Amino acid sequence: MRNVIFTAPFPMETTMLFARALRGLSNIRLLGLFQQAPQGADRALFDDIVTVPNAMDPAMIVRGARYLQEQYGEIHRLLGILEDLQVQVAIAREELGIYGPSVEVTQNFRDKARMKAVFRQHGLPCAASRTVTSAADAYALAEEVGYPLILKPPAGAGSRATYKVEDRAQLDQALAEVRPGPGRTMLAEEFLAGREFTYETVSIGGTPVFESIGRYYPGPLDVVRNDWMQWIVVLPRDISSPEYNDAREAGRKAIKALGLCEGMTHMEWFRRPDGSMAIGEIAARPPGAQIVKLMSYAHDQSLHRAWARAVVDREHDGPFERRYAVGIAFLRGTGRGRVARIDGLDEAQKKMGHLVVETQLPKVGMPKAGGYEGEGFAIVRHPDTTVVEQAVLDLVRTVKIRYA
Repeated sequence: MRNVIFTAPFPMETTMLFARALRGLSNIRLLGLFQQAPQGADRALFDDIVTVPNAMDPAMIVRGARYLQEQYGEIHRLLGILEDLQVQVAIAREELGIYGPSVEVTQNFRDKARMKAVFRQHGLPCAASRTVTSAADAYALAEEVGYPLILKPPAGAGSRATYKVEDRAQLDQALAEVRPGPGRTMLAEEFLAGREFTYETVSIGGTPVFESIGRYYPGPLDVVRNDWMQWIVVLPRDISSPEYNDAREAGRKAIKALGLCEGMTHMEWFRRPDGSMAIGEIAARPPGAQIVKLMSYAHDQSLHRAWARAVVDREHDGPFERRYAVGIAFLRGTGRGRVARIDGLDEAQKKMGHLVVETQLPKVGMPKAGGYEGEGFAIVRHPDTTVVEQAVLDLVRTVKIRYA
């Protein structure tokens, strides 16, 4: 019996989808390590659970894992899927001698300045960047590449605390807010213009055994900065087109260069106006924005299970046929307060209802969400990519969230 520990601070619904996939594997004892233990059906997934005061503290992860080790014997895997947890879990794995990505590999993916340095060493296309410990560092990059620039934390995720600065005055304002210095570094980088895409893999032994391509409409940073935008992600049905070859090749090289063996990766990349491509960044964990669910709908296969099989069994059940294009429209509106009403649902049901495979509609009374994913979403699916693209565009034009 293999002992597998799954750790997370809180049992969020999207997080628990991965725990459910682990539960479906054969010959495992599933153990939980949480800050707040799951309840009900999610609690029943686990053979045992230990709670710690702070599940983001590597020392507490080690302490909880040691307790489970004392109860059940050798730990086969210690797993967490959250971006902000990757380094802590790697530290615990190394201290306990558990197989999985090392601290060095995890830092390659988490520290964006370090990541870009590896990219440049291996000739991978990416934005010009510089670690910022003083205003002079940011000014030097601006002198080198011009504006606009992006200023962000070196280990950020989801466009959090990210600034797009269009000129010296905006850069001065951003620097005044973030106050870079020793122990408070930021990353300044060239703003990548163009169409924004994703490249996802399930990798085993450093080689992708599953690949997917998606596109953002518009880019997440634009959505963060403009609350009137409703965000769309589309996975085209056909990803064999030569237009994606350079991104696939760059993604595969990036995984090798950064050192990942087993896991799911999520790369964001740009197609510049001149036709060239550049990597924004790559993460060694499952993507957010419901993309794992979208990939599952596109292939009629559980990509949550594919992740579990890769990281625990080091095996893959594919190849999977990509049968559908899939899109998601995230529902949010302008203004502040709580959801007062949702307009356009009846019209959307008449026009796009036959394409919808899953919805999570905003509830009247819920507070406006702070992120770009809004208060709800609708997922559509069809064999024709053009049909899916039109459907999600119609959704965001038709369904309107009103706040009061």
